[in-house]
Amino acid sequence: MFGYVTVNKPEIKFKDFDMYRSFYCGLCRELRERYGISGQISLTYDMTFVVLLLSGLYEPPTRKGKSRCAVHPLKPQPVRKNAVTEYCADMNVILSYYKCMDDWKDERKYLRYAYATLLKNSGKKHMSAYQEKMRRIREALEELSRLEKQGETDVDLVAGCSGRIMEEVFAFHEDVWEASLRRMGFYLGKFIYILDAYDDVEKDAENGNYNPFLEKYKMEGFEAEVRGMLIMMLSEACREFEKLPIIRYGDILRNILYSGVWCRFTAIGEKRRGEREKERQC
Repeated sequence: MFGYVTVNKPEIKFKDFDMYRSFYCGLCRELRERYGISGQISLTYDMTFVVLLLSGLYEPPTRKGKSRCAVHPLKPQPVRKNAVTEYCADMNVILSYYKCMDDWKDERKYLRYAYATLLKNSGKKHMSAYQEKMRRIREALEELSRLEKQGETDVDLVAGCSGRIMEEVFAFHEDVWEASLRRMGFYLGKFIYILDAYDDVEKDAENGNYNPFLEKYKMEGFEAEVRGMLIMMLSEACREFEKLPIIRYGDILRNILYSGVWCRFTAIGEKRRGEREKERQC
């Protein structure tokens, strides 16, 4: 999870943003209560989207309250939590744990290994309930690592591994909505991977790291090609979303899916065009 799936704040109503923030704070508090500070710092906007999506679909009883934290020590913040919040806190930590272990295996990053150890030790009780999901996530990450080591340039193939991971996260229950949730998670996971690769390509080229776009990021039309890929992934995810009978939080979710997810892509493009213009002037 990379924080790409978030709201477009200028385009969202104040009451909807307050609702969004209350679920974000609820997930933050749940991570702290279940996993301590090590879990809390793994918090992402991406998983907040999943909380809202599954809460809107299944409408579980939601607890409301207020809480202070290090970020807001003076003014208590509205907090909303439910059974979905607990599930997403567990998924957030599981994804963070495997991402850290992947970084440790590939690049021997000792801090990542230490953080993964903290997450595992604090999360044994809760993570043990998801053995099958963890197995599938681990297999997808292993496949992703293999493809990256081979220098695979087929973006769709590599991004599919990320899609399979998100597919598991979205599948909250084995029920009539599982197929649509899995497909939505799959395509949104691919969207996240492609956008992250687009975001990091120049840095990866400079550092000698893998990136599926290394051979084409300087070519004419690269940005348009990536935009086309992202549109295809997001259109599939949105098609599945619109099949779900979601009324509650629907405006917030549509703000994210149809607008918010594009904010980072737009910002990256504007930054690169500005840098190129400066180079031409120099």
